[in-house]
Amino acid sequence: MNKSGKYLVWTALSVLGAFALGYIALNRGEQINALWIVVASVCVYLIAYRFYGLYIAKKVLAVDPTRMTPAVRHNDGLDYVPTDKKVLFGHHFAAIAGAGPLV
Repeated sequence: MNKSGKYLVWTALSVLGAFALGYIALNRGEQINALWIVVASVCVYLIAYRFYGLYIAKKVLAVDPTRMTPAVRHNDGLDYVPTDKKVLFGHHFAAIAGAGPLV
């Protein structure tokens, strides 16, 4: 997706979230469909994840994508072994308490 397409998607998501929040705020005393609350919260979470996460990565943590991970730096074949990220995702999911019966 090109740069203008990305801006269009985030702009549409922002407008949808603003409309949903406005709908919730302006319908006081009346019953509101829960879908508006879900849409507003999902839009707010996605926008915060995208922009606040980018701010944290760039300004606060100064993440360097060229930096070697400990698995690459200390590769001893026992404790530190470079692994595919799909396998790591499975290990991360399995480590969540209560997910043992699911895996």
